[in-house]
Amino acid sequence: MLFFIIISLVITQRLIEVAIAKRNEKRMLARGAYEVGASHYPYMVTMHVCFFISLIVEVLVFNRAISPLLPIFLLLFIFVQLLRIWCLTSLGSFWNTKIIILPDANVVRSGPYTFMRHPNYVVVCLEIVLLPFMFQAYFTAISFTLLNLAMLSVRIPTEEKALREATNYTDEFKKKISAL
Repeated sequence: MLFFIIISLVITQRLIEVAIAKRNEKRMLARGAYEVGASHYPYMVTMHVCFFISLIVEVLVFNRAISPLLPIFLLLFIFVQLLRIWCLTSLGSFWNTKIIILPDANVVRSGPYTFMRHPNYVVVCLEIVLLPFMFQAYFTAISFTLLNLAMLSVRIPTEEKALREATNYTDEFKKKISAL
């Protein structure tokens, strides 16, 4: 029962985020933004959908038990969700599941983006481990961690190249390096 509650909440959260991303995409495109990396986006969506399918199948078919460390994993997962919300609210209308670039925009350097370039990707990496660990779904945790790392090895360079070419990304991160 706990599994169904948690998985339902997380899937509902993802669906709400997709709706927010669609709204933000429309707003950004209306302001002259454009999409980059559209060729890999369907693979990323498929990977995330398959993550949930794999998790549900592994837990139900293989009768995975709740982890004895559930309180720790759940607490960490809640913390990661707070970090996710911080990422989304810091980016505001710039947040999206796609790479949407607004030419000549100033990159966001507030919230968790003050400390690192891609905190939302860190959040996703942690979620892909923590959620399956709560229910001892180790196959899902390991296989989708590897798939996600492969996806990020394409996505992050694509995003950074587009940001460097169209925004003040390079200047902002030079400032951070020189300030250190």
